[in-house]
Amino acid sequence: MKFMGITKRWFLNVASIVIVILIAVSVVLLISLRSYYYGVADMTLDAYSADEITASFSLYGDASSNGFEKAGRDFVENFPHRDTTAVWIINNQGKVILSSSGFDIKGEVEMPDYIEARANQLDSAKWTGRLPSGEKIMASTMIYNYPNGSYGGAVRLMISLDAIDDQLIRICFVIIFACIGLFSLVILSGIMFIRSIVNPVKSIGETAKRIAGGDLEARIDHYPYNDEIGELCATINDMATKLAASDRMKNDFISTISHELRTPLTAIKGWGETLLQVGDSDKQMTERGMGVIISEASRLNDMVEELLDFSRMSSGRMKLKDEKIDILAELDEVVFAFKERSIKEGIEVVYNVPHLPAPAKGDASRLRQVFINILDNALKYTQQGGKIIVFAEMPNPAVLIVTISDTGAGIPPEDLPHVKEKFYKANTTVRGSGIGLAVADEIVKLHNGELDVDSVLGEGTTVRIRIPIEPKERDNSEKEGELNSDEQKEM
Repeated sequence: MKFMGITKRWFLNVASIVIVILIAVSVVLLISLRSYYYGVADMTLDAYSADEITASFSLYGDASSNGFEKAGRDFVENFPHRDTTAVWIINNQGKVILSSSGFDIKGEVEMPDYIEARANQLDSAKWTGRLPSGEKIMASTMIYNYPNGSYGGAVRLMISLDAIDDQLIRICFVIIFACIGLFSLVILSGIMFIRSIVNPVKSIGETAKRIAGGDLEARIDHYPYNDEIGELCATINDMATKLAASDRMKNDFISTISHELRTPLTAIKGWGETLLQVGDSDKQMTERGMGVIISEASRLNDMVEELLDFSRMSSGRMKLKDEKIDILAELDEVVFAFKERSIKEGIEVVYNVPHLPAPAKGDASRLRQVFINILDNALKYTQQGGKIIVFAEMPNPAVLIVTISDTGAGIPPEDLPHVKEKFYKANTTVRGSGIGLAVADEIVKLHNGELDVDSVLGEGTTVRIRIPIEPKERDNSEKEGELNSDEQKEM
């Protein structure tokens, strides 16, 4: 795994924070331990107060040097912690006359704590430093004065800090190794976790590139965890499936529309060549040929307009004319236009609408296009002897519902949710581009309405269009109708 991308960011962010935390915790821990051990040493020295030493030396209350030295010897011999704490007895001349180690202390010895206590007339003073031998100690000097107030001498207690420092160094190494182990564990677990993310993301990227390159059969291998990445994998696989389905529908659409365009063009070309050969010799054939050419040209024009509408819809450029219209009047015209075709194909059309206007603001030609598309589909999918019912109602003054039902082939349940999608055709054996219903649905939406399709396979299909109307306009139209009726009665 290359040290880049997510891995690099994780190491720079998380790992660096872990390192800082471990160092900070280690430093705080070492400082706390040092403070604790040095505090214990300091408390040990404080356990022997100047008052206790005064009480011990006052038993030999004269000012003679022999008395002070004897008191000091008894103090040293009876000192209970000689194994950890060294004791020096210092006379009134500042010389060490006794030592708990048994060795004579000769020559001048640096004793900052003694000097501080004498200079500032303190009962005691402390000092931490190193002896000439290099040993680090903590020392405390306690001054003894005779009952008459004269200076008698001092007792110096010393604790070696080298053992404490050695212990702290050992603890420091233990902490360092523990931090290294903990950091290694964090790095190892982090790398495993990062790999569990990076490898699937890498697979996702490679699959996405294949899909972008046109391989719509590419899929991401099974991801074992039910988390965000697993959801992303499933989403991309689902996207690829839908793209593949859309691509198939697009190819089917191109094939279908090519066939649909070729049919009228072939008829126009064929009749054009025939008319050229016949000339003016056969007037009846000329009229028949011209009728076919005009009919097929009109059919070709309708398909081109449908494609243009679809293009406008896809790019969001479909606009409506905002004018006052009567929706039921437009429906009347469409049903009347299809009446001759339905009779010719042997299909009964039942038409039942209210004898009231349905005023609205919209585009009359576009709404006619919706009704034409739905009735055309109903006729195409209904066999001879079948029935188409066109029914309209106003459940309230602000809504018009137009229902167009047929007794045709119906739509399979698995195809029903997709019938309003572009390029989708549930039945490829029937002519049509597969975009008419998608365009109709878009037009109804632009009129703030809804278009729903319900179907039962083998029984028929029902298309329900719900469009808002303007009740005030309808009321005015009804009043005008009543006035006209009254005028006619008077006449």
